[in-house]
Amino acid sequence: MAETLFFNALREAIDEEMARDPSVFVLGEDVGHYGGSYKVTKDLCQKYGDLRLLDTPIAENAFTGMAVGAAITGLRPIVEGMNMGFLLLAFNQIANNAGMLRYTSGGNFKIPMVIRGPGGVGRQLGAEHSQRLEAYFQAVPGLKIVACSTPYNAKGLLKSAIRNDNPVLFFEHVLLYNLKENLPAEEYLLPLDKAEIVRKGTEVTILTYSRMRHHVMQAVGTLVKQGYDPEVIDLISLKPLDLETIGQSIAKTHRVIIVEECMKTGGIAAELIASINDKFFDELDAPVLRLSSQDIPTPYNGMMERLTIVQPEQIVEAVQKMVALQV
Repeated sequence: MAETLFFNALREAIDEEMARDPSVFVLGEDVGHYGGSYKVTKDLCQKYGDLRLLDTPIAENAFTGMAVGAAITGLRPIVEGMNMGFLLLAFNQIANNAGMLRYTSGGNFKIPMVIRGPGGVGRQLGAEHSQRLEAYFQAVPGLKIVACSTPYNAKGLLKSAIRNDNPVLFFEHVLLYNLKENLPAEEYLLPLDKAEIVRKGTEVTILTYSRMRHHVMQAVGTLVKQGYDPEVIDLISLKPLDLETIGQSIAKTHRVIIVEECMKTGGIAAELIASINDKFFDELDAPVLRLSSQDIPTPYNGMMERLTIVQPEQIVEAVQKMVALQV
């Protein structure tokens, strides 16, 4: 076991997969000699050369389209968005080409590509750099969407995403890059379509992902001291949702709280609530509660920024109120 920073866990995953498979390459803004905006590709250019760590112009639509073409020919591109918000400029390539070409080609093409990079609400990064794009892509057929949350799952999930034959949107939170965790020395891979039960409990199921996992666990520390017993599930896979794991938890707790950094309107929680009501309504003893970010552009002011997203104290209060409704 070795203590590893989050961004270095991602770097290790890319390094190992590039060493294992010569068809893997990285492209994007400043991924080469600069080593990536958050140093996820640091020094890999010296190891693998300029063609496998390909610095691109500031032209997201163009280089994402180039990655789709490379994937069709049998390469395995990893597109880094310097900030995931910039990839809105490549929405057409991601949705109409990456997501659909395997289907529209009658299965003649595979699209083994990963689109990864930093996103989420940072610290005073302003509205355009505090985007949560997972819900933007949720409705696009043909995409897999993954949100990592720890150094351990970041490495295992990224390795699996690189080996997958379908396009994977791989969301990393900008405030998690300096997290530390002990990682196994031996190779490991994690499934892209499975949620993780972070804590087993009996009273209420808390569904969350990405940075909010850590807010939830802060809240759980307080709740356990107060005698509560919540179950915490990190969704990890946002598309497809692991409804089997979610359903098994609901059958035990009969109560659900969803905690997300995504905006409330049209967010991941909205889709989750619809799916839970469709499939597990008879198991519920209370309406599903969602704690989401406010539907406003993220303010630059630090105190106002904090007010727009869910905080641990709000989660504590929500659990207290929901458990108090037990019949």
